[in-house]
Amino acid sequence: MDIKINGAERLSAAELRQELQNGARVVAYGFCISIVVMSFKRGSGLYLLRAGEADWGRRLGFSVLSLVAGPWGIPWGPIWTVSTIFTNVGGGRDVSAELLAALRSQEPMPTAAAAGATL
Repeated sequence: MDIKINGAERLSAAELRQELQNGARVVAYGFCISIVVMSFKRGSGLYLLRAGEADWGRRLGFSVLSLVAGPWGIPWGPIWTVSTIFTNVGGGRDVSAELLAALRSQEPMPTAAAAGATL
């Protein structure tokens, strides 16, 4: 799998799958940048948050970026700024379920003999 996840650089796919099953989350944060009449709503990279790990620094960082650089483009700047701040304060966009499903789809399918089935 060729997805870059900050905080999971040294984990194998099996280790990442285990972390996700133990309560870790993979999240992306949003931000908005505006230049006069043009506004851009983008997402950050993916971040691994282990079970119980706080992420308020990233939540606030991307929200402050949006608040400072986002609301200036009319009409979408203010709208997208507010939406990205709400998303970030709510914990970002959690993509853990999709990532876990993708990791599971890469697992080799057990054969009947390996599963202990008898004919």
